[in-house]
Amino acid sequence: MASVFEPAPADAILGVTEAFKASTNPNKLNLGVGAYRTEDGKPLVLGVVREAERRVLADPKQDKEYLGMGGIPDFCRLSATLAFGEGSKPLQEGRCATIQGLSGTGSLRVGGEFLSRFYPVKLVLIPSPSWANHKNIFERCGLATQTYRYYKPETRGLDYEGLIADLKGAPEGAVVILHACAHNPTGVDPTPEQWQGVLQAVQERRLLPFFDSAYQGFASGDLDRDGAAIRLFADAGLELLLAQSYAKNMGLYGERVGALSVISSDAAVSKRVDSQLKATARGMYSNPPKHGALLVTAILSDPQLYAQWKVELKGMADRILSMRQQLYDALQEVGAPGDWSHILKQIGMFSYTGLTKAQVENMTNKWSVFMTMDGRISMAGLSGAKCKYLAEAIKDSVENC
Repeated sequence: MASVFEPAPADAILGVTEAFKASTNPNKLNLGVGAYRTEDGKPLVLGVVREAERRVLADPKQDKEYLGMGGIPDFCRLSATLAFGEGSKPLQEGRCATIQGLSGTGSLRVGGEFLSRFYPVKLVLIPSPSWANHKNIFERCGLATQTYRYYKPETRGLDYEGLIADLKGAPEGAVVILHACAHNPTGVDPTPEQWQGVLQAVQERRLLPFFDSAYQGFASGDLDRDGAAIRLFADAGLELLLAQSYAKNMGLYGERVGALSVISSDAAVSKRVDSQLKATARGMYSNPPKHGALLVTAILSDPQLYAQWKVELKGMADRILSMRQQLYDALQEVGAPGDWSHILKQIGMFSYTGLTKAQVENMTNKWSVFMTMDGRISMAGLSGAKCKYLAEAIKDSVENC
């Protein structure tokens, strides 16, 4: 078998972490990985998660039996409600099928396998740029991928005109990947008015939206605001898919907890979709893991825990917003050339700095600031104490590279 295999290409993000670990510079910074860190640079387990876990472990009725193919029914119901809202028409009409997935990645993959088998148009439109794994996931499902314009380097903002033109020129019925909020890697989101334009273009070409929601509540600190785009499309009567993750907004990175929802045209179709989603999961991993989903269910179903989660969630979002302001102020203080206001305008965990590959290499080799080559930095990995150091590294790199 050895002659058959070529080495797989190194993962760009995981490679950043390995390089960071190997560095001996006491001032080193890892701004590559998409995971929240405290001001001290430590991973955070939310207090509400610890309380939910205490309750789950203390419950004598809990066991280690397999879940069904679709996961915990209450988890699925609560996840759909979180995404689509309490008064969601598709939920009230029984047009939403939801199964538990292996975080966002696994939910996207099951959705891709489902589309590959049952949906007639085998083309997935992905924003340029997008999370690197999107292309990998859908192509491994046997689907073709194509990019549409999203980011405009000149403004370090949204290429709205290009986005709309590309969607309106797309093949009718193609699947379109939409980041629900806090676009990864750019941190650039459409305005509410621009989302209306995206909806109109999707309707015009009869595209099938597939939302990737990795940051609901984590972007702005407001669950409803971050879910607005999903609800706009669902309330417009469109069929759509949605992949949810609880990695960021509950800090359950290693528990691999997520959900896949499909909104169909009517309740009868939704029942058939539900059965096929479960059959797809059965052929991939049989059934999802239990523990993390029990924690999410406990938090979403208990008013006290839910209220505590919203407070802690806003605390994480507010710290990231504070890092944006502090980094911007530090860039002004050190006199970094150029306009850095895009750092304040972007939202969520990541910021697309606009740094070139040569500048990124200088950041890494000279300053031990580790980041991906596209200039993306994780604002969640930054601390107030390190903002000036990062600003000085950026200033040096812009001036000399």
